Amino acid sequence: MNSEIKYIVDKNIVSLRLDRALTLLNKEYSRAYFSNMIKNNQILVNGKSVSPSYNVKLNDEITCFFKDQDSSLTPYEFKLDVIYEDEDILVINKPKGLVVHPGGGHENDTLVNALIYNKKKLSTVNGALRVGIVHRIDKDTSGLLLICKNDKAHINIAEQLKDHSMYRNYVALVDGVITKDAGKVIGPIGRDKNNRLKMAIDTVNGKDAITHFKVLKRYEKYTLIDCSLETGRTHQIRVHMSSIGHPIVGDSLYNGSTNIYNNGQLLHAYKLTFKHPSTNEIMTLEAPLPSYFKDILNKLIHEEELRLKDLNVKIKLDDKAINYFVENGYDEFYGARPLKRFIQQNIETLVAYKIIQESISENASLQVDYQNGKFVVNKL
Repeated sequence: MNSEIKYIVDKNIVSLRLDRALTLLNKEYSRAYFSNMIKNNQILVNGKSVSPSYNVKLNDEITCFFKDQDSSLTPYEFKLDVIYEDEDILVINKPKGLVVHPGGGHENDTLVNALIYNKKKLSTVNGALRVGIVHRIDKDTSGLLLICKNDKAHINIAEQLKDHSMYRNYVALVDGVITKDAGKVIGPIGRDKNNRLKMAIDTVNGKDAITHFKVLKRYEKYTLIDCSLETGRTHQIRVHMSSIGHPIVGDSLYNGSTNIYNNGQLLHAYKLTFKHPSTNEIMTLEAPLPSYFKDILNKLIHEEELRLKDLNVKIKLDDKAINYFVENGYDEFYGARPLKRFIQQNIETLVAYKIIQESISENASLQVDYQNGKFVVNKL
């Protein structure tokens, strides 16, 4: 059931813009929220529709129609993977394949329908078909999604997204070997002019978009990266990584390879950091990689091990070799144990490591640099 509230303008708010006046009459909602209501004809002045900039007059009657959750949405029986929940917010781990809200051929089998089935109280700021939804992730992207259970929480979280104080981190497996350890992609994003299903870099009409990435691990033909967003454009990570020649594995829409995985992009939203809308507590929540993603990574590791075996290279890190790296400052980057794993898992280092071992045994003086994913060793 929808609720109706009426206000009469008194002398204290005469001549103010309607949206501004409403924030003084009802402090629960923001000016942007009331402006949106006015544009949707949910607020009338003396029974008529007006604009948000309308200057209120003495004794004007303002009628506000607050919409409750849309009971016409079909409930969808679906078990939610709840990471966190309280009276204000709900954070779920969305599986791959689940659309966030109705539209585009999915009317009854979306996350919103599942929230209705699970009888969750939800915010109504974004309209009846997007109750609770303050941000989205793509159908075939898995991971964390924050749902708002009331309008006050929704407005607060939306502001955090707007001022970039809410942090979202993703893990992606991309094609090719990225030689830099970290980078930033800057490129405005808009609708692709040749394919309406795609987004593209558009320097004329696109919206500003910035993606940061850092390398987690390199494989023979792929790179595992951590991505963080400054902005939240549609398909942002997918567009940006494809634009620099490293599309996400499985993402055929953006030219990602499908040799090792062909069921959608290997992209997972694994971490959210935000300020709780009521308590102001900084919260960081994480979700593990889905099993199919782990299986692909384990397969790549196994292939690396087979390549090492084929080369008949035996790795042995004795204390003397480890101490060499520690004494030369490599503990600052890896430490002894991480360094051992690093060498074992990266074939590019093996030849250089062999030279280092031989040179240590000969008591030679060495200059060792780490460049573009490889150890460069020179005898002095």
